[in-house]
Amino acid sequence: MRLRVEFTTEPFDLEEAPAHAVAAREVIQKAQLDAVDVGPFGNTAEGEAGRVLAAVEALLRDSLEAGATRVSLQVNVIGEEVS
Repeated sequence: MRLRVEFTTEPFDLEEAPAHAVAAREVIQKAQLDAVDVGPFGNTAEGEAGRVLAAVEALLRDSLEAGATRVSLQVNVIGEEVS
């Protein structure tokens, strides 16, 4: 199964990326996921279900430890894993 995760961390800072946003971005970029897109108002990534779920756990932990006061996320099933 393949999943897509979409997430944002708060509080926002339009001047520079806060530590919690950087932490979440680093988790996603290191997670060996496909179609990673990070931006100032939302982030998405796709991949094999186990990798996406492990990345979600890590991004919640790391971004909250780095000062996030809110993490909004959505996970969607987008299809079966291609062998």
